[in-house]
Amino acid sequence: MKNKGRPMKKSDPPILVEASFERSATTLWKALTSLPEMKKWYFDMLPGFEPRPGFQTSFKVRSEERLFTHQWEVLEVVPGVSITYRWTFEEYPGASTSTFEVSGDEHRAHLKLTVRVQEDFPDELTEFTRESCKGGWDYFIHGNLKNYLSV
Repeated sequence: MKNKGRPMKKSDPPILVEASFERSATTLWKALTSLPEMKKWYFDMLPGFEPRPGFQTSFKVRSEERLFTHQWEVLEVVPGVSITYRWTFEEYPGASTSTFEVSGDEHRAHLKLTVRVQEDFPDELTEFTRESCKGGWDYFIHGNLKNYLSV
């Protein structure tokens, strides 16, 4: 998917994506941090995931003719409440953090995702525009995760 726009830079405001779910906060947290569940709505090729600081994983995703080796490192976890991980790509400069914050009760949950650019992304790739990033997160949160949790 090609998107025009400016590449994401450290000076940019964070990208925010929020959604509410008719499921418990515990169920939402599990969908965000349990490998078997993450594979059902997020990245099915994810080789491993543990919601603990210092955990690292990487996996490859192809976009048209380009390869993106996603590299994640979990930075901070407040169990049941929030998780932050650093997101880089082996083939390209740039880094961001994704913070997932869960609130709610046993009947309804709310997710707030905040993406902050830590290091500027390259100018020449449309995959690193703000529009592409926001569109990707909308796809995952408002599409895949919403559908997964409404089953």
